[in-house]
Amino acid sequence: MSVDKEFLRNTMIFKGMTDDEIENALYALSTEEKDYKKNTLILHAGDYTKSFGLILLGSVTIESNDMWGNRTILSKLECRQFFAETYALLEDEPLLVDVRANENCRILFFKAGSLKNLSSNMTSWSFKLLSNLLMISSNKNLHLSGRSFHISPKTIRGRVMAYLNSIALKVGQNEFDIPFDRQQLADYLNLERSALSKELGKMQNDGLIKTRKNHFSIVYERR
Repeated sequence: MSVDKEFLRNTMIFKGMTDDEIENALYALSTEEKDYKKNTLILHAGDYTKSFGLILLGSVTIESNDMWGNRTILSKLECRQFFAETYALLEDEPLLVDVRANENCRILFFKAGSLKNLSSNMTSWSFKLLSNLLMISSNKNLHLSGRSFHISPKTIRGRVMAYLNSIALKVGQNEFDIPFDRQQLADYLNLERSALSKELGKMQNDGLIKTRKNHFSIVYERR
């Protein structure tokens, strides 16, 4: 296995594992590395998968693309994050989303089938892995709940403010970078890019924010 153990130890799924436990987990899950060029579809909606992926290099977007060409970005995942673990465990369920390479990336795939038999032969690594998978799933549910708050406001400004406020709360400061470019942010918030750009300009003129590319500062009113 070519992946550095220190790298894996710093991912959520291998948290708390020793090198031997990581090695046993990699062997049991029949891991495989694959490289993808930017914009390549890694997984396609409608397909079935028996594997879930860990991003070793680069980033991916989770997208909903309908038959009329409309795209909604549900999330962007960075290095050390996972995708498709739910579909891999529920292997009879077709994917409802596309997974796309946001840039050139390398993915480590895990076959999930062996996880279903762990309850009858629990080991130290399998107990830790299943506990970590539960945490990954909980974090993703929290993210999806957050997105519902971001797109629930009826106005463009309301959606932008809801999103930026949540990022500020997460990082604990009013100046930060977001993970999206303008088009991706528009797709994430279910907005037209031109309308989003126009509203961001208005918000700057109104003294609510300062922004350049993906860098934002929220300007609080002095009272």
